[in-house]
Formats: sequence, C-alpha cells, structure tokens
Amino acid sequence: MTDRQPTPMRLDHLADVLDLGRRVFDVSAMPYTSWSLSSVALHLDAQPGACWVVEHDGRVVAFVLGSLSYDEREDWGYVEWIAVHPDHQGQGLAKVLLERSCGDLFAAGATRIVTDVEQSNSASAGLMRRNGFTDSVTVTLFIRHAPDPHTGRAVRTATATSDPAKTRLHRAGRTRVQP
Repeated sequence: MTDRQPTPMRLDHLADVLDLGRRVFDVSAMPYTSWSLSSVALHLDAQPGACWVVEHDGRVVAFVLGSLSYDEREDWGYVEWIAVHPDHQGQGLAKVLLERSCGDLFAAGATRIVTDVEQSNSASAGLMRRNGFTDSVTVTLFIRHAPDPHTGRAVRTATATSDPAKTRLHRAGRTRVQP
C-alpha cells in the first residue's frame, strides 16, 4: 500500500521522476513537447511549491510538475506533467497530487490553472474534468514536413532512425522502472 501523502519534490527525487516519466509518457503523441532532465529541473527550479511526489518503499511512484506561468501569462498556473506508476494507479494519487499542486499555484497568485491533454488520453481528460477543469480551447497542431532533397516532395514520416532526437526519446522510453 502506498502512503498516499505527497511530499515536496527534492533534488534526490530527480532520477526517479525522470525514470517514471520515461515509463509512462508517450511524447511521440505530443510533438510539441519532450520529456527530459532539463524539463524536470526547470519546473523544480522555477516553482518548487508546485512539484510534488508520492513515494512507496523509497521510490517515487507518482509525481506532478507545475509552474506559475503559462504562455507569457504570469497570473496563470500550468500543470504540465502528472504521472502515476501503473502498479499504483486507481488509488487516488493523481487527484491528491493535482490538488496539492493547484493549491500551491493559487496560493502563489495564479488566477487560473491550465493543463493540456493529448486528444486520445481519455484517462487524463477524465481526471481533469473530475477535478474542476473544463474544456476551454481546442487547438489543432498543423505540421509541415521538410521536403526530401532528392524529390522535393514532403517527407511525411520521420522514423526514429532518421530523427536523432526521436531516437533518443524512444531509447529512453524503453527504459523500465522497477516498482
């Protein structure tokens, strides 16, 4: 059983948070973002009060990373990353973390909190709706692929082997976390 009590994220949590994110996030579904050490560290450095973890047996099994700015709006909070290890889902950990992060963002001056959920992620969308978030703006991501230098035609699929950044992400995503 998990303690269920969130604790403020600390530097010594970084490796576990990064590993858990690699296990659960599919960043290929969201080409405008990436999961990296610098992304985690940026949140912890900029808004430590909005970054929380839940531990079980000395390992991070859930986390949330928030910040106090969104799209140049300093009065808007942003919950960007939330994850729960698959073995610990269904225990209310995401709700507890979300409430703690949002509470801290409001206390720090946020007038509203924004999050985004990939269209096919119905579990996260449901979590947000159950916790006071409402659908507000829908944005369609348009992509223009670079032309093939030999044919001049747009290359529609960048494979992991032809995109070095994507190769690194896929390799990192295959790293497994032990519960």
